[in-house]
Order: sequence, then structure tokens, then C-alpha cells
Amino acid sequence: MTLWDRLSRLVRANLNDLLRRAEDPEKIIEQALLDMKQALREAREQVAEALAEQKRLEREVESHEREAALWEEKAREALKAGREDLAREALRRKKRALDLAEGFKAQLSEHKALTERLMTQLKALEAKIDEAEARKKLLLARKKGVEAAETVRRMESRLDQHPALEAFEEMEARILAMEDRHQALEALDQADLEKEFQALSAEKEVEEDLLRLKRELGQA
Repeated sequence: MTLWDRLSRLVRANLNDLLRRAEDPEKIIEQALLDMKQALREAREQVAEALAEQKRLEREVESHEREAALWEEKAREALKAGREDLAREALRRKKRALDLAEGFKAQLSEHKALTERLMTQLKALEAKIDEAEARKKLLLARKKGVEAAETVRRMESRLDQHPALEAFEEMEARILAMEDRHQALEALDQADLEKEFQALSAEKEVEEDLLRLKRELGQA
């Protein structure tokens, strides 16, 4: 299982727990980042241990190669001294040292490949965390925007249902009714006044017509 697989399982477990408890989205994001950073610390420790083991294997290879070289030198000295038996034993020990060196080389090769994979996963994890940090800022900004919009919506809803607004609307309706009544009364008064003027005009016409008749009859 890769570092990222382990991280994913850890993050999912913690986030599922928070979601079940209906936690605040900001807490969920923060917890996810904490889990990722914890996984990063563990990954760095694993990489450090792998590098330390790689160094140990390199030392083992070097040590056994030096030992093999030393036994070869001893074999040379034994042959020079006419001790073929000692030379043969020295060469046997040289071979054992070389066999061990080759065994450690094989382990070292495998371990280097493992260390490289760990390093690659570590870099990928660091990149994921950097990306998550950037996305966190964006998500929190969006969350604040939603919260602000919801606050405005609630305020508008409260204002629409506020008793003071209802009283204001009722008073406005009453004032409009008073204005309508006043305008109606003014219209009636104007109509009465016009009738009086019309009556006055009609009376004047009658008087003028009467005067005309009197003149015709020589009474005026």
C-alpha cells in the first residue's frame, strides 16, 4: 500500500466521522489538512529510515569488498612465503566476503528502488498538501460568501415579516384612504360650486331676456 493510499484511508475515516456528526465544513477541511500533514510527517520518517538503511547497506558492501581485497593480499603473501595452504584458505575467505558483498549489493539495489518510490510518493504528497492549502482558501472564501448571502436572505425574510413593516404598510394604506376621501370631497365641493355658477348664469340669462321683452313692450 502506498503512502497516498494510507493517507486516503485515514482522511476518509476522519472525514466520515465528522460528516456523521454534521460538523462545520471549515472543521472538516482543517481536519483533512491535519491528517494530510500527519501523514506527511510519517512519510518523511519512513524516507529517512529508508535512506539510513541504504547507507548501512552501502557500508556493508564496502566493508566486505575491503575484506575480500584484504584476504587476496594475504593469499599473495602466503604464496610468497610458500604457504599454499594458507593462500587457499585466504582465497576461500575472500570468496565468502565477495559473496556477502554481492548479497548486500542485491539488497542495496532493491532498497534503492524502494527508496526512490518512497521519495516520489513523498513529493506527490507534498504537492497534494500544497494544492489542498490553496483549495482550502478558495473553499473558505466560498463558504463565507454563502454565509453572507444566507444572512442577507434571513434579514430580508425578517424584514418582510416584521410587525413594524406591517404597521407602516397599514398606516400607508390609511393615509392613502384619507387622501382619496379628501380628493373626493374636493371634487364634490367643486361640483357644487360649478352648479351655483351655472345657476347664477342661468338667472342672469332670464333677467336679460325679461329686460328684452320689457323694452319691446315699451315698459322699460
